[in-house]
Amino acid sequence: MRLLNFKKFVLAAALFYLPFQSMAWGVLGHRIVGEIADSYLSTKARAEIRKILGNESIAIASNWPDFIKSDPSYKYLDSWHYVDFDGQFAYPQIQSFLKQDTSTNAYTKLNFLVKELRMKNLPADKKQMYLRLVIHIVGDIHQPMHTGHVSDRGGNDVKVLWFNKPVNLHSLWDSELIEFQELSYTEYARAINYTTLAQRQAWQKEDISQWIYNSYQLADNIYANTKPDAKLSYRYNFDYVDRLNQQLLKGGVHLAGLLNQIFAA
Repeated sequence: MRLLNFKKFVLAAALFYLPFQSMAWGVLGHRIVGEIADSYLSTKARAEIRKILGNESIAIASNWPDFIKSDPSYKYLDSWHYVDFDGQFAYPQIQSFLKQDTSTNAYTKLNFLVKELRMKNLPADKKQMYLRLVIHIVGDIHQPMHTGHVSDRGGNDVKVLWFNKPVNLHSLWDSELIEFQELSYTEYARAINYTTLAQRQAWQKEDISQWIYNSYQLADNIYANTKPDAKLSYRYNFDYVDRLNQQLLKGGVHLAGLLNQIFAA
């Protein structure tokens, strides 16, 4: 597929994706990302975030953009949670497309929110909302099915069985795999939050487009190895739990790096 057709597919996602079925990472996953991010905040960023969120932790704030989906007045935020692709693309193609993209999706709106939060005169209510959205969207784009196929709505239309329970590929990665580990979000974060300074520095130098491409690559692998109506259980967990944990960990480290940049001044 030519890059010329690329935008058509992303725009189609904005029109046909059903957002209420796309709670990326689910409650636990987002909180794990937030809890990990909290451990790598700079002193300055921590103080500024405390001014905005008060006693609300990053982990708890991370779920707000999913919780408010029940309020019709926030429906305009639906397409901010994902950026989906149909076709095979190398990183330079995706990077080039995203630089020119003007549609409403996770990439364009995350960049918008970061720019807004750097403004010193941003009203307090917007600061709180925008910060919650940044926390959430960073988590979203590390859930691989939020960079999945437009044609199946990010895996929502791919039906599988998880320990004989009917689910879809999107919800499997949202919550089923994470909940299968039977850990609280704080326990989970402690269990996987092991990085070196060199790792964190390397990950935090990556552009947002690279985060998306990494998720897109994993989504391609998942599609190739998860057939419709497949009966999945222990072996699937064995095959993917390390990559699941890596995405959660990278999400937390990337989020911390981004928040440290926003509140550096």
